[in-house]
Amino acid sequence: MEKDKSIKYLYHYYEKDRGPFLNLSDLDIPQAQKILDRIKQENKVMAVHRYKGYLERRKELEQMAREIFISKGGKPVRKSPHYMVVGKCDWLQTWYNEGEYIRIHLSQFDLDTISFSYGDMFPTFSPRVTDNKEYRKQIYTFNEIIKIMEKYGLPQDWNQDGAFGPERYIEVQIWDDEPLLRKVKT
Repeated sequence: MEKDKSIKYLYHYYEKDRGPFLNLSDLDIPQAQKILDRIKQENKVMAVHRYKGYLERRKELEQMAREIFISKGGKPVRKSPHYMVVGKCDWLQTWYNEGEYIRIHLSQFDLDTISFSYGDMFPTFSPRVTDNKEYRKQIYTFNEIIKIMEKYGLPQDWNQDGAFGPERYIEVQIWDDEPLLRKVKT
């Protein structure tokens, strides 16, 4: 599978003092809820807006995304993904008190272990988003997301302030730890 030049880097945003690729989905719900509650109490920007039932819905969406990805030939290694985005997205950095990012070149990933949604999975699969855009309720393989990008571009380019809908970036679900561990160690 050839890697397209239109996606060069994937970005992961995180709170500087916590470090990258910490994943609540790796924990059971009660453990994850304790951490989320603590982050909320510390007033970490991103977590303040998480609603009751967020963790359960997240696990549900991740399982759905995994099943869709497998049905399209994807080969996830992890049960739940880590998250990155296609291209730089300044808006995501504002989610954090001291936002940082890691960028990893696409060539470091096995394309069979990454899937995509055009926008964050939460609004992409939300029953409240009823605009019937073709990328709603979809998980894409690499080749599929390239076609969607050719058609619509990067959301962070045409919807920086969110005025045109909930999509603000292309979310990448990373279903393998190996390329992330390699990057974090270097």
